[in-house]
Amino acid sequence: MTVPLPSVPVAHEPPAEAVAPLIRGVAVLAALTEAGGTLSASALERRTGLARSTVDRITATLARMGYVRQDGRDAVLTPRVMELGNAYLAALRLPALLDGHADAVADELDESVSLAVADRDGIRFIHQATRRRAMSVSFRIGDLLPAERTAPGPLFAAEWTEREWAAWRARRAADPADAGFPAVPPRNPAAADDFEARTEEARHSGWALDDQLVEPGLVAVSVPVRDPGTGRVACVASVVSHTSRHTAADLRETLLPRLRTAVTTMEAELRAAGARPAEPGPPPAGLAVWTTASKHELGRDFVESLARGLTVLTAFGEGRSALTLTDVAKATGLARATARRALITFEHLGLVSADGREFTLTPRVLSLGYPPLSRTTLSRLAAPWLRALADRLDEPTALAVPVPGVPGVPGAEPAEIQYVAVATASRVLTVDITVGTRLPASRTALGRALLGLAGPGGYALADEELESGLRSIAVPVRDRAGRPVAAVNVATHAARRTLAECVSEVLPALHATAARIQDDLHIASRFTHVPLS
Repeated sequence: MTVPLPSVPVAHEPPAEAVAPLIRGVAVLAALTEAGGTLSASALERRTGLARSTVDRITATLARMGYVRQDGRDAVLTPRVMELGNAYLAALRLPALLDGHADAVADELDESVSLAVADRDGIRFIHQATRRRAMSVSFRIGDLLPAERTAPGPLFAAEWTEREWAAWRARRAADPADAGFPAVPPRNPAAADDFEARTEEARHSGWALDDQLVEPGLVAVSVPVRDPGTGRVACVASVVSHTSRHTAADLRETLLPRLRTAVTTMEAELRAAGARPAEPGPPPAGLAVWTTASKHELGRDFVESLARGLTVLTAFGEGRSALTLTDVAKATGLARATARRALITFEHLGLVSADGREFTLTPRVLSLGYPPLSRTTLSRLAAPWLRALADRLDEPTALAVPVPGVPGVPGAEPAEIQYVAVATASRVLTVDITVGTRLPASRTALGRALLGLAGPGGYALADEELESGLRSIAVPVRDRAGRPVAAVNVATHAARRTLAECVSEVLPALHATAARIQDDLHIASRFTHVPLS
């Protein structure tokens, strides 16, 4: 049975060597992505056409991999699934090289700026520098849009072959309302379509406009960023606004010149990067051994071929953009035959492309969980881990961050912390501090952990300093640069646990929870901005 990716129909039967469980697992991940990250088992049955037992085994396997978690009857995508999209973005290198330039333009113009790449006859965003306004652009990294309803689309279409134009026409005929693009509102099939004319105009002018093509009020201007080696479009940079701030003509007259200047700088960055090839980072280690151990532990509930297949995607990354079969097998520890069948399957699904003996990831890898998680916050990342810790210890837990504008360094007095996530305990006598509460950093364990005042064991204690009977222990959560950006604590009453018991009984679980939150933060923030609240 062939289970196509939702909104990405597979036009032909899979090859004989394709891995059926891997096709089904990818369909489940894509269905969860389209639904915003959460679906019940029965909803997954309906969306994928899979049997309930198959759905249960797939979600159990994905949970074992850390890609989903079970929340009652629901399967919920977790930040760890972003490592698949991170592998593509790292191999692409464009976000790492150009996102700083895009952010600078967004700050200068006070408008949203995006970078997009082509995905067949659509475009997919790889970076978003958005403005935080009541009325703002809500596209996410990984979102797929039809080329004809965007400003970048004509710039990519200017390089299409006749075969690619034929595929576009066939898609338009088969999906007149753009139902296969859940990131955009439905299209009016009766609306005028001048995409081919707009493409010809973009070919000659070197820029393109979106004058409310996605939805009323949204306007954008785009300029291609060309690969210095081939001269082809590597990605497209866009400034996006709305008609209450700029008309389309105004974008062209006032913002296009600045965008063109930024693109010139981006292309210079690409030329410089071409002279210094990326050093390959460490490939994933021990994955084949881990999947074997998981199979032994979970038995038939663990779909080993699905887990091993997905690890193939993580073999790619910075300095590993194009890999041979031998490279993939070596990086993952899988047998060549296993790696080969996974690559054949991914090529069938459009997640991998082959050029001779080398394989590369395609932008479609971002359809596996990335969009709904690319706008997450630290408090959302922490919430399930805090809940698990509170349930395990039967004590309330919390996550706090420095109040904006207050440096998180020793001696920065007065300093405050703000609670951004809490998990309560079912006790009669318990701590009741709500999200949004601000407290003096110097009088709380959370504040001391944030200010770098934790002791040699990496923790801070507050013993009845804020309130009589209140005892708290906290540890920091660090960002990818190693800076403490948040802290997590467990609070108790002095009659329930001594200070020594806080250290011996609570601290190990607290450290483990902070490490899990930190791991999720590092994965989620590799190519996205994760707000602390």
